[in-house]
Amino acid sequence: MTINILVTNDDGVYSNGIRALAREMDRLGTVYTVAPASERSATSHSLTLHRPLRVKKIGRGHVYAVNGTPTDCVHLALNGLLEVRPQIVVSGINIGPNLADDITYSGTVAAAIESTLQGVPAIAVSMVGKNRVYLKTAGEIAFRLVRRMLGQALPPNVLLNVNVPNLPGNRIKGYRFTRQGKRKYGESVIEKLDPRGEKYYWIGGYMIRETPVENSDIQAVDEGYISITPIQLDFTAHAFLKEMSGWRL
Repeated sequence: MTINILVTNDDGVYSNGIRALAREMDRLGTVYTVAPASERSATSHSLTLHRPLRVKKIGRGHVYAVNGTPTDCVHLALNGLLEVRPQIVVSGINIGPNLADDITYSGTVAAAIESTLQGVPAIAVSMVGKNRVYLKTAGEIAFRLVRRMLGQALPPNVLLNVNVPNLPGNRIKGYRFTRQGKRKYGESVIEKLDPRGEKYYWIGGYMIRETPVENSDIQAVDEGYISITPIQLDFTAHAFLKEMSGWRL
């Protein structure tokens, strides 16, 4: 049986990361690439509802550029854009980490979330580095994970978030199955003045503190291991839900 694999990302359809990922997935089946026409990082799980989306086919293969978010791309691909329905969705390879609280902002993870909501198994893959990234390392673990997932399905409403140290494969110590870590960013809003004296703002701070969490994604990557974190889409605080049953309003 031919396996159809959807590849997407938030760095854009022309990024080196998505091309490297598509090459690895091509070893497993037929690859369809549907990704933003330009970078759409930190868009989280946002759908474009107030303007039409346009799709441009690139080259002779199954590559499509969308003027929307990563979530838009997956939603379109799974609901009519493609003539076939993919058996799995792989989002990445993101250039930069998606660790700890990053996942709430990440367009890369959001694409995998959308796929999971649509009933298609998904993983998100990120490189923890910005310069001279070792895409082959991340591509290889993506290949191995997808090959495993094709024979053993994920539970409903669960996706995998993968973070790879920026190291050549022979320096990776292995992999760990981890939990989501915790860290805090500082100076997330910076106020400045433009040449006309009008205020403007930059959003995006630098990381100032990590909260130690045993077996976290942060700890694994810091120690030279690939982090593989199962993420569930049920946000319910089940323990507190039981406590709330005693409330009287």
